[in-house]
Amino acid sequence: MAEQAKRGLARMFAEQRPVLRGFFVRRGAHEEAEDMVQETYLRLLRAHQSQGEAIANPEAYLFTVALNLAREQAVRRRRTPLPIEDVEHITSLLADEDSVEDATARDQRRTRLQALLGTLPEHTRAVLVMQYRDGLSYKQIAERMGVSSHMVKKHVTRGLSVCRQALAGDAW
Repeated sequence: MAEQAKRGLARMFAEQRPVLRGFFVRRGAHEEAEDMVQETYLRLLRAHQSQGEAIANPEAYLFTVALNLAREQAVRRRRTPLPIEDVEHITSLLADEDSVEDATARDQRRTRLQALLGTLPEHTRAVLVMQYRDGLSYKQIAERMGVSSHMVKKHVTRGLSVCRQALAGDAW
């Protein structure tokens, strides 16, 4: 009976795999989507083995696991600071090109911008990184995030405005 249940779970998972992948991609896990799909299946199997009896509604359980996994990933993403290369790139785009700053002032600006980007909403921060680090167009970003190009433009405008205002208000 246990083997038959595992085969049933494997069949159900094979049918739901594309749906799960799309679920994770829509929530911003583009590169990690396939890994998250696999992790969802592994968690389902572990739960099945630890319960000792069949899960009453495996499909509902699968999507509950997927939702929890997506939430965990979103929390990790929010807590992970941007790599220093991203901060340097955005700093150079926002900085006044005519001014000459010494290394200490640049480090202070970089630190301030890193903290500032951390306060932005997740989608706004992601859009800025995709545009300035990855060089993606509004249309490409919109496709990745599952939103309209107009919404991407709003995120960019809002994010840059917040950054410029904060940097202009600080005395460097």
